[in-house]
Amino acid sequence: MGRLFGTDGVRGVANADLTAELALGLSVAAAHVLAEAGTFEGHRPTAVVGRDPRASGEFLEAAVVAGLASAGVDVLRVGVLPTPAVAHLTGVLGADLGVMLSASHNAMPDNGIKFFARGGHKLADELEDKIEAVYEEHRTGAPWERPTGAGVGRVRDFGEGFETYVAHLMSVLPNRLDGLKIVLDEAHGAAARVSPEAFSRAGAQVVTIGAEPDGLNINDGCGSTHLDLLKAAVVEHGADLGIAHDGDADRCLAVDASGNEVDGDQILAVLALAMREVGTLRGDTVVATVMSNLGFKLAMEREGLNLVQTAVGDRYVLESMKDNGYALGGEQSGHVIVLDHATTGDGTLTGLMLAARVAATGKSLADLAGVMERLPQILINVKDVDKSRVNTSGELAAAVADAERELGSTGRVLLRPSGTEPLVRVMVEAADIEQARAVAQRLADVVKSALG
Repeated sequence: MGRLFGTDGVRGVANADLTAELALGLSVAAAHVLAEAGTFEGHRPTAVVGRDPRASGEFLEAAVVAGLASAGVDVLRVGVLPTPAVAHLTGVLGADLGVMLSASHNAMPDNGIKFFARGGHKLADELEDKIEAVYEEHRTGAPWERPTGAGVGRVRDFGEGFETYVAHLMSVLPNRLDGLKIVLDEAHGAAARVSPEAFSRAGAQVVTIGAEPDGLNINDGCGSTHLDLLKAAVVEHGADLGIAHDGDADRCLAVDASGNEVDGDQILAVLALAMREVGTLRGDTVVATVMSNLGFKLAMEREGLNLVQTAVGDRYVLESMKDNGYALGGEQSGHVIVLDHATTGDGTLTGLMLAARVAATGKSLADLAGVMERLPQILINVKDVDKSRVNTSGELAAAVADAERELGSTGRVLLRPSGTEPLVRVMVEAADIEQARAVAQRLADVVKSALG
């Protein structure tokens, strides 16, 4: 059996890969593993369970709740809320476990299960491995120990979760948004109620699109993976800016008043300068991945800020932040982590902080995002090659060295084997897009011949 847990929980096509039986079994296994680890010692355990609005989330939530309660865990069912809201509630309610049912930016047929440890942090890898091993052991025959009588878990709806989370967002907002007109694209997802409420309470004039989830339309042509609707709406309504979330609202991308995209790198740059100004950017350091645009790195150097780069994936960004005490990190895709106020990427919080900076400075989002120039970036996926040899080929190393000499300090080359497919990603940045395209194609040809 392949590993169930990926970098962001267990994910697959709902009712095909991710079945009710799997959801129930993993929930029981999680309860047993956490009990053995001493998490529940001395008290009756509690879990917070939330979901995004996908139709499949209804039966998967029922399975997760049944599994936890059957293992003696009391369940607070918070309903449809963003992933960062479930993480926050897990922390502030003192719960032993949080469970979010969502496949984030994936298409509607997919779903996923993400577990949070006490405090609202992602479960450690070794605990995920243990849960998977225990699940597999019992799936193939060993019976569970089950409580009876008063020992079974109790289930109740926790409708206060919405207000608790929105109040938290308001409490950490640095300043109000009065005078701003903002278009919000909620991707017909988990933030369809939360985000408009938060921006309105903060004083913004709000226009919403993609805020009518019906269980089937999540991420469908809208949200952070499809910005065209938001760009058009911002221009049409004469808004100051637009904010786009994905299905579970842990991401945020933005659009300026002219309808131009402002990506995660630019958002990070704006927030980094804002946080340095008020003394909350610890170590004057921002954490990002190796896929961040070279323009971001150059901007941080110019502003006298340090940049720590990690492997691709918000989990690696978060690890670096926690290990070294940094306050801000994120990805080009819009996963932005403000660790003083959230334990995970929080799209609503990010959007609020970005809008707050616009309001506080009186500058347009385009002006603020202009702190960095996004260099042209060409990405070519070279398929059907032996990706395991990408770091050992002398021919490839020589070609990369030649390319780096040609590009100089204003260009960059990155070759990366895909984590899930038999392909190598060739990424080239340069001040001139035609040069970037030519160098990328030349390297892709070498990858094909050297590793094919």
